Amino acid sequence: MNANDLRPGMIIRHNGELFTIYKAEHRTPGNLRAFVQAKMRNLRTGAMNDHRFRSEDTVEKAQIDDIEMQYLYADGDSYYFMNTANYEQIRLTKEAVGDRAAYMIPEVMLKVAFFEGRPVDVELPATVDLKVVQTEPGIKGGSATNVTKPAKLETGVVVQVPPFINEGEIIRVDTNEGKYLERAN
Repeated sequence: MNANDLRPGMIIRHNGELFTIYKAEHRTPGNLRAFVQAKMRNLRTGAMNDHRFRSEDTVEKAQIDDIEMQYLYADGDSYYFMNTANYEQIRLTKEAVGDRAAYMIPEVMLKVAFFEGRPVDVELPATVDLKVVQTEPGIKGGSATNVTKPAKLETGVVVQVPPFINEGEIIRVDTNEGKYLERAN
């Protein structure tokens, strides 16, 4: 496919490695040739790369099978998932899951990408509901301002929340941006 067709979430093969695209911007600087600036993550090493593709470059899109699976638990540097159709379990390493582990709680359904029969990547749902375990006490009438406060969630991730959120509440978090959306209960 053409480099102009790169979109976030795609998995491509580049220089013999698999990469998932996080950001792809088409740029045309002045009277120079157009190019696509791509931010991508190496699925083997977990490293983030920036790469500039010329508009006329061709990119090989990897043939990926997405299978919906249930996250079971973490054990050290391994994460375990189960295919709910046949109860088969798989293991992914910390490098493959990366920082998305901060939004994974047991029993959440997500998609696992398979390339040539082996799991290579995890796609989180758009939102997850997580419990607030630590934050400053809530303020009555705190919804009238644009002020936020940090809140530590059950997975250890810290997000900014409105002042009326208290410890013990369940909130909905956007997994792409790591932002508070709303109360979930």
